[in-house]
Amino acid sequence: MSDFEMEDSASGYDSGDNSDAELQAAFERGDLKPGLNVEFNGQRDKVNDVTKLLAKTEAIKMQLPWLERLDMINTLAPLAPELAVQLEKHEQKRANLFKGNAKLPYIRPEEDPVLNDFKREMLFHRQAQSAVLEAIPRLQELGIKTRRPDDYFAEMAKSDEHMQKVRANLMAKQQGQAKSERIKQIREQRKMGKMLAKQTKVQREAEKKDMLDKLKKFRKGKLKNLDFLEDAKALESKQKQSAENRKKRNKKFGFGGKKKGLKRNTKSSSAGLDGDKSSRRQRGVKAGASVNKRLGKSRRIKAKGRK
Repeated sequence: MSDFEMEDSASGYDSGDNSDAELQAAFERGDLKPGLNVEFNGQRDKVNDVTKLLAKTEAIKMQLPWLERLDMINTLAPLAPELAVQLEKHEQKRANLFKGNAKLPYIRPEEDPVLNDFKREMLFHRQAQSAVLEAIPRLQELGIKTRRPDDYFAEMAKSDEHMQKVRANLMAKQQGQAKSERIKQIREQRKMGKMLAKQTKVQREAEKKDMLDKLKKFRKGKLKNLDFLEDAKALESKQKQSAENRKKRNKKFGFGGKKKGLKRNTKSSSAGLDGDKSSRRQRGVKAGASVNKRLGKSRRIKAKGRK
């Protein structure tokens, strides 16, 4: 009888019509436990017969060439510099996390499960890299092609419609990121513009205050010359020059806004309500300008004060 054949038990559970009655009797005695038919109270012998195991392994082993097996036994590939830098950053990040949060219990790097998982993934990567570096030359020596031809056609697992949806989703994400970056840049530019305007205003106030202080000192006789006024005149001339440049640019490029269709007739002009253009030219009024030009705000305020 082989080891895998089972002997009939003395109770004879599977023989005849008395099997149910014998099972009930065994259950009453407490011999049946959940998941077991009969409780085993003995102790099994643990046998590790290495000789028989190796012989059985050789018996079932198939002597196939390496091309059919493609098994590799090799050491780890050298650690790449970028992986070393990445591991160092990961360790520094974990150290900063423990340092910045007192609630987290400190774990040494060699016992940290997060770092161990990362190192384990790196070992898998290096092992696969070493296997590839050794297997590719062997396959090429056997005349096995390891690259697909340029005209290789493989049917896609996903349909074209699905890939179009994926592409559209990716494009939408990219556009959203670009939009957010553009908005961020605009905000930064506005912030910088406000800061520059504020700095310019503070600088002008400081220069004005400095000039007034020098005037007071000159009146009191502490200063003997008015050289500081020349600097003020140079600054004033510079401001005038910038204003003139602004006027030239306005004259050349205009003030913005809509310019198309300004000379087109309207209902009132075609009916003669706006006045004849020739008569306006005789009066020296330009086309498109109003006859009664409204005064500016400051002039209107002065006019009210005179009244």
